[in-house]
Amino acid sequence: MNRLRGVALITALLITALAGSVAAGLAWDNALDVRRTMVMLYRDQAIQVAVGSESWVASILKQDGIEGGPGSPDHLDEIWATEIPALPIDSEAVQGQIWGQIEDLSGRFNINNLVDDDGEFVQKYVDQYRRLLQALGLDERLVDATVDWLDKDQQERMPDGAEDPLYSSLIPAYRTADRRVTNVTELAAVAGMDRVSFEILLPHITALPLETPLNVNTATVPVLMSLNDNIDLGTAEGLVEVREGGGFVDYRGTFDTIVHPDLQQDYAESSDYFQLKAVVQIDTVRITLFTVFIRDPSTREVSPLLRRMGTI
Repeated sequence: MNRLRGVALITALLITALAGSVAAGLAWDNALDVRRTMVMLYRDQAIQVAVGSESWVASILKQDGIEGGPGSPDHLDEIWATEIPALPIDSEAVQGQIWGQIEDLSGRFNINNLVDDDGEFVQKYVDQYRRLLQALGLDERLVDATVDWLDKDQQERMPDGAEDPLYSSLIPAYRTADRRVTNVTELAAVAGMDRVSFEILLPHITALPLETPLNVNTATVPVLMSLNDNIDLGTAEGLVEVREGGGFVDYRGTFDTIVHPDLQQDYAESSDYFQLKAVVQIDTVRITLFTVFIRDPSTREVSPLLRRMGTI
Protein backbone atom coordinates (compact mmCIF):
# COMPACT_ATOMS: atom_id res chain seq x y z
CA MET A 1 0.00 0.00 0.00
CA ASN A 2 2.79 2.42 0.91
CA ARG A 3 4.48 1.59 -2.36
CA LEU A 4 1.32 2.44 -4.30
CA ARG A 5 0.98 5.69 -2.40
CA GLY A 6 4.59 6.56 -3.31
CA VAL A 7 3.94 5.84 -6.98
CA ALA A 8 0.81 8.00 -6.89
CA LEU A 9 2.73 10.83 -5.25
CA ILE A 10 5.52 10.69 -7.80
CA THR A 11 2.96 10.58 -10.62
CA ALA A 12 1.19 13.63 -9.19
CA LEU A 13 4.48 15.49 -8.90
CA LEU A 14 5.36 14.66 -12.50
CA ILE A 15 1.98 15.83 -13.73
CA THR A 16 2.34 19.06 -11.75
CA ALA A 17 5.84 19.61 -13.14
CA LEU A 18 4.69 18.95 -16.69
CA ALA A 19 1.71 21.28 -16.28
CA GLY A 20 3.97 23.96 -14.85
CA SER A 21 6.43 23.52 -17.70
CA VAL A 22 3.67 23.78 -20.29
CA ALA A 23 2.22 26.85 -18.59
CA ALA A 24 5.63 28.51 -18.43
CA GLY A 25 6.19 27.74 -22.10
CA LEU A 26 2.83 29.20 -23.06
CA ALA A 27 3.47 32.31 -20.96
CA TRP A 28 6.91 32.77 -22.59
CA ASP A 29 5.49 32.34 -26.09
CA ASN A 30 2.73 34.80 -25.27
CA ALA A 31 5.26 37.33 -23.95
CA LEU A 32 7.33 36.95 -27.14
CA ASP A 33 4.24 37.43 -29.30
CA VAL A 34 3.28 40.57 -27.38
CA ARG A 35 6.82 41.96 -27.62
CA ARG A 36 7.06 41.12 -31.31
CA THR A 37 3.76 42.88 -31.94
CA MET A 38 4.86 45.94 -29.99
CA VAL A 39 8.17 46.12 -31.89
CA MET A 40 6.36 45.94 -35.22
CA LEU A 41 3.93 48.61 -34.04
CA TYR A 42 6.76 50.87 -32.85
CA ARG A 43 8.60 50.36 -36.14
CA ASP A 44 5.55 51.34 -38.19
CA GLN A 45 5.03 54.39 -36.00
CA ALA A 46 8.70 55.36 -36.29
CA ILE A 47 8.52 55.13 -40.08
CA GLN A 48 5.44 57.37 -40.12
CA VAL A 49 7.18 59.93 -37.91
CA ALA A 50 10.27 59.89 -40.15
CA VAL A 51 8.22 60.28 -43.32
CA GLY A 52 6.25 63.04 -41.64
CA SER A 53 9.46 64.99 -41.06
CA GLU A 54 9.93 65.26 -44.83
CA SER A 55 7.29 67.98 -45.12
CA TRP A 56 9.02 70.01 -42.43
CA VAL A 57 12.39 69.71 -44.15
CA ALA A 58 10.84 70.51 -47.53
CA SER A 59 9.37 73.70 -46.08
CA ILE A 60 12.80 74.72 -44.71
CA LEU A 61 14.45 74.19 -48.10
CA LYS A 62 11.64 75.97 -49.94
CA GLN A 63 11.75 78.97 -47.61
CA ASP A 64 15.53 79.13 -48.01
CA GLY A 65 15.10 79.18 -51.78
CA ILE A 66 12.37 81.82 -51.69
CA GLU A 67 14.34 84.14 -49.42
CA GLY A 68 17.44 83.88 -51.57
CA GLY A 69 15.67 83.86 -54.92
CA PRO A 70 16.49 81.76 -58.02
CA GLY A 71 20.19 81.12 -58.42
CA SER A 72 21.05 82.44 -54.96
CA PRO A 73 24.07 80.90 -53.22
CA ASP A 74 23.67 77.87 -50.97
CA HIS A 75 26.32 77.54 -48.31
CA LEU A 76 27.05 75.82 -44.99
CA ASP A 77 26.07 78.80 -42.86
CA GLU A 78 22.39 78.55 -43.79
CA ILE A 79 19.82 77.12 -41.40
CA TRP A 80 19.32 73.91 -43.38
CA ALA A 81 23.02 73.01 -42.92
CA THR A 82 22.74 72.73 -39.12
CA GLU A 83 22.09 69.35 -37.53
CA ILE A 84 18.52 68.72 -36.45
CA PRO A 85 18.64 68.40 -32.63
CA ALA A 86 16.86 65.58 -30.83
CA LEU A 87 13.17 66.48 -30.70
CA PRO A 88 10.76 64.60 -28.42
CA ILE A 89 7.93 62.48 -29.76
CA ASP A 90 5.33 62.72 -27.02
CA SER A 91 1.81 61.46 -27.48
CA GLU A 92 -0.64 59.14 -25.80
CA ALA A 93 0.37 56.35 -28.15
CA VAL A 94 4.17 56.58 -28.23
CA GLN A 95 7.12 58.38 -26.72
CA GLY A 96 10.50 58.72 -28.34
CA GLN A 97 12.66 61.18 -30.22
CA ILE A 98 13.77 62.16 -33.71
CA TRP A 99 17.00 63.76 -34.88
CA GLY A 100 19.07 64.00 -38.06
CA GLN A 101 20.60 66.35 -40.60
CA ILE A 102 20.22 67.82 -44.09
CA GLU A 103 23.12 67.41 -46.51
CA ASP A 104 23.79 69.15 -49.79
CA LEU A 105 24.29 66.45 -52.42
CA SER A 106 25.32 69.06 -54.97
CA GLY A 107 28.52 69.47 -52.97
CA ARG A 108 29.60 65.92 -53.77
CA PHE A 109 30.99 64.33 -56.92
CA ASN A 110 28.08 62.90 -58.88
CA ILE A 111 29.20 59.42 -59.88
CA ASN A 112 26.63 59.41 -62.69
CA ASN A 113 28.50 62.28 -64.37
CA LEU A 114 30.99 59.65 -65.53
CA VAL A 115 28.64 58.71 -68.40
CA ASP A 116 26.33 60.77 -70.59
CA ASP A 117 22.69 60.13 -71.47
CA ASP A 118 23.80 57.72 -74.20
CA GLY A 119 25.88 55.63 -71.81
CA GLU A 120 29.22 56.85 -73.17
CA PHE A 121 31.97 57.84 -70.75
CA VAL A 122 32.76 61.55 -70.31
CA GLN A 123 36.51 62.01 -70.20
CA LYS A 124 36.59 65.24 -68.17
CA TYR A 125 34.63 63.61 -65.35
CA VAL A 126 36.70 60.43 -65.59
CA ASP A 127 39.77 62.60 -65.01
CA GLN A 128 38.06 64.40 -62.13
CA TYR A 129 37.13 61.09 -60.50
CA ARG A 130 40.73 59.95 -60.81
CA ARG A 131 41.89 63.13 -59.04
CA LEU A 132 39.31 62.52 -56.31
CA LEU A 133 40.67 59.03 -55.69
CA GLN A 134 44.20 60.47 -55.61
CA ALA A 135 43.14 63.09 -53.05
CA LEU A 136 41.65 60.35 -50.86
CA GLY A 137 44.67 58.06 -51.23
CA LEU A 138 42.61 55.34 -52.92
CA ASP A 139 43.57 52.95 -55.70
CA GLU A 140 43.25 54.70 -59.07
CA ARG A 141 42.49 51.38 -60.74
CA LEU A 142 38.95 51.84 -59.42
CA VAL A 143 38.38 54.43 -62.14
CA ASP A 144 38.27 51.99 -65.06
CA ALA A 145 36.19 49.45 -63.13
CA THR A 146 33.69 52.14 -62.11
CA VAL A 147 33.31 53.47 -65.64
CA ASP A 148 32.76 49.92 -66.93
CA TRP A 149 30.05 49.49 -64.30
CA LEU A 150 28.20 52.52 -65.66
CA ASP A 151 28.82 52.56 -69.42
CA LYS A 152 26.52 50.80 -71.85
CA ASP A 153 28.99 48.40 -73.47
CA GLN A 154 30.70 45.18 -72.43
CA GLN A 155 34.14 46.21 -73.61
CA GLU A 156 36.62 46.32 -70.75
CA ARG A 157 38.57 49.56 -70.35
CA MET A 158 42.30 49.09 -70.37
CA PRO A 159 44.12 48.33 -68.22
CA ASP A 160 41.87 47.90 -65.16
CA GLY A 161 38.32 47.58 -66.47
CA ALA A 162 35.85 44.88 -65.47
CA GLU A 163 32.72 43.66 -67.24
CA ASP A 164 30.33 40.72 -66.97
CA PRO A 165 32.93 37.99 -67.69
CA LEU A 166 34.69 38.87 -64.42
CA TYR A 167 31.61 39.32 -62.26
CA SER A 168 29.86 36.21 -63.59
CA SER A 169 32.81 34.11 -62.43
CA LEU A 170 32.34 35.20 -58.81
CA ILE A 171 30.32 33.41 -56.15
CA PRO A 172 27.63 34.59 -56.03
CA ALA A 173 27.72 35.74 -59.65
CA TYR A 174 26.27 39.06 -60.77
CA ARG A 175 26.44 41.48 -63.69
CA THR A 176 27.39 45.11 -64.24
CA ALA A 177 24.68 47.77 -64.16
CA ASP A 178 25.56 49.16 -67.63
CA ARG A 179 23.57 52.28 -66.74
CA ARG A 180 23.55 55.15 -64.30
CA VAL A 181 23.01 54.00 -60.73
CA THR A 182 20.32 55.12 -58.29
CA ASN A 183 22.31 54.52 -55.12
CA VAL A 184 26.02 54.92 -54.44
CA THR A 185 25.98 51.65 -52.48
CA GLU A 186 26.09 49.89 -55.85
CA LEU A 187 29.74 50.91 -56.08
CA ALA A 188 30.50 48.47 -53.28
CA ALA A 189 30.08 45.73 -55.91
CA VAL A 190 32.65 47.23 -58.29
CA ALA A 191 35.79 45.15 -58.79
CA GLY A 192 38.57 46.27 -56.46
CA MET A 193 36.27 48.21 -54.12
CA ASP A 194 36.87 46.93 -50.60
CA ARG A 195 34.94 48.02 -47.51
CA VAL A 196 37.60 50.43 -46.24
CA SER A 197 37.91 52.17 -49.63
CA PHE A 198 34.15 52.48 -49.95
CA GLU A 199 33.76 54.01 -46.50
CA ILE A 200 36.51 56.55 -47.28
CA LEU A 201 34.89 57.45 -50.62
CA LEU A 202 31.26 57.53 -49.48
CA PRO A 203 31.10 61.03 -47.89
CA HIS A 204 32.38 62.62 -51.10
CA ILE A 205 30.15 61.04 -53.76
CA THR A 206 26.50 60.87 -54.66
CA ALA A 207 24.31 59.34 -57.38
CA LEU A 208 21.99 61.91 -58.95
CA PRO A 209 19.83 61.12 -61.99
CA LEU A 210 21.23 63.80 -64.31
CA GLU A 211 24.56 65.46 -64.98
CA THR A 212 24.96 68.02 -62.23
CA PRO A 213 27.38 70.87 -61.49
CA LEU A 214 29.35 70.98 -58.24
CA ASN A 215 28.46 73.54 -55.58
CA VAL A 216 31.87 74.85 -54.49
CA ASN A 217 30.31 76.49 -51.42
CA THR A 218 29.57 73.08 -49.88
CA ALA A 219 32.09 70.75 -51.55
CA THR A 220 34.46 68.78 -49.32
CA VAL A 221 38.22 69.33 -49.39
CA PRO A 222 38.95 66.21 -51.51
CA VAL A 223 36.21 67.16 -54.00
CA LEU A 224 37.69 70.65 -54.34
CA MET A 225 41.07 69.02 -54.98
CA SER A 226 39.51 67.00 -57.80
CA LEU A 227 38.83 70.18 -59.81
CA ASN A 228 42.46 70.41 -60.95
CA ASP A 229 45.82 68.79 -60.40
CA ASN A 230 47.26 72.05 -59.06
CA ILE A 231 44.75 72.29 -56.18
CA ASP A 232 46.67 70.62 -53.38
CA LEU A 233 45.55 69.98 -49.81
CA GLY A 234 46.72 73.36 -48.52
CA THR A 235 44.99 75.23 -51.35
CA ALA A 236 41.71 73.35 -50.81
CA GLU A 237 41.77 73.97 -47.07
CA GLY A 238 42.44 77.65 -47.76
CA LEU A 239 39.39 77.76 -50.05
CA VAL A 240 37.25 76.27 -47.30
CA GLU A 241 38.40 79.00 -44.93
CA VAL A 242 37.64 81.72 -47.48
CA ARG A 243 34.05 80.53 -47.97
CA GLU A 244 33.22 80.57 -44.24
CA GLY A 245 30.63 83.10 -43.23
CA GLY A 246 28.36 82.90 -46.25
CA GLY A 247 30.16 81.26 -49.15
CA PHE A 248 32.48 82.76 -51.76
CA VAL A 249 31.89 86.43 -52.52
CA ASP A 250 32.94 85.90 -56.15
CA TYR A 251 33.09 82.18 -56.80
CA ARG A 252 33.82 82.59 -60.50
CA GLY A 253 36.66 84.96 -59.85
CA THR A 254 38.03 82.55 -57.27
CA PHE A 255 37.86 79.37 -59.33
CA ASP A 256 38.11 80.33 -63.00
CA THR A 257 41.87 80.66 -62.72
CA ILE A 258 42.48 77.39 -60.84
CA VAL A 259 39.87 74.95 -62.17
CA HIS A 260 40.81 72.66 -65.04
CA PRO A 261 39.68 74.24 -68.33
CA ASP A 262 37.46 71.27 -69.15
CA LEU A 263 35.45 71.89 -65.95
CA GLN A 264 35.00 75.65 -66.27
CA GLN A 265 31.22 75.36 -66.68
CA ASP A 266 30.73 72.48 -64.29
CA TYR A 267 30.68 74.20 -60.94
CA ALA A 268 28.24 76.61 -59.32
CA GLU A 269 27.32 78.28 -56.02
CA SER A 270 23.76 76.97 -55.66
CA SER A 271 22.22 73.53 -55.14
CA ASP A 272 19.20 71.62 -56.40
CA TYR A 273 19.62 68.29 -54.58
CA PHE A 274 19.55 67.70 -50.84
CA GLN A 275 19.34 64.64 -48.61
CA LEU A 276 17.54 64.24 -45.29
CA LYS A 277 18.85 61.72 -42.80
CA ALA A 278 16.16 61.23 -40.15
CA VAL A 279 16.72 58.93 -37.18
CA VAL A 280 13.71 57.98 -35.06
CA GLN A 281 13.82 56.00 -31.84
CA ILE A 282 10.72 54.74 -30.05
CA ASP A 283 11.35 52.50 -27.06
CA THR A 284 14.13 50.14 -28.22
CA VAL A 285 13.25 50.48 -31.93
CA ARG A 286 15.42 52.75 -34.07
CA ILE A 287 15.00 53.39 -37.80
CA THR A 288 16.93 55.60 -40.21
CA LEU A 289 15.30 57.18 -43.24
CA PHE A 290 17.19 58.76 -46.13
CA THR A 291 15.20 61.02 -48.45
CA VAL A 292 16.63 62.81 -51.49
CA PHE A 293 14.89 66.09 -52.37
CA ILE A 294 15.03 68.08 -55.57
CA ARG A 295 14.40 71.82 -55.46
CA ASP A 296 13.17 73.39 -58.68
CA PRO A 297 15.61 76.21 -59.52
CA SER A 298 12.85 78.45 -60.90
CA THR A 299 9.79 77.85 -58.69
CA ARG A 300 11.79 76.78 -55.58
CA GLU A 301 9.27 73.99 -55.01
CA VAL A 302 10.79 71.03 -53.14
CA SER A 303 9.79 67.43 -53.86
CA PRO A 304 11.01 64.05 -52.56
CA LEU A 305 12.86 62.18 -55.29
CA LEU A 306 14.04 59.00 -53.60
CA ARG A 307 13.39 57.40 -50.23
CA ARG A 308 15.15 54.48 -48.62
CA MET A 309 15.62 52.83 -45.23
CA GLY A 310 19.02 51.77 -44.02
CA THR A 311 22.33 52.85 -42.59
CA ILE A 312 23.97 54.59 -45.60
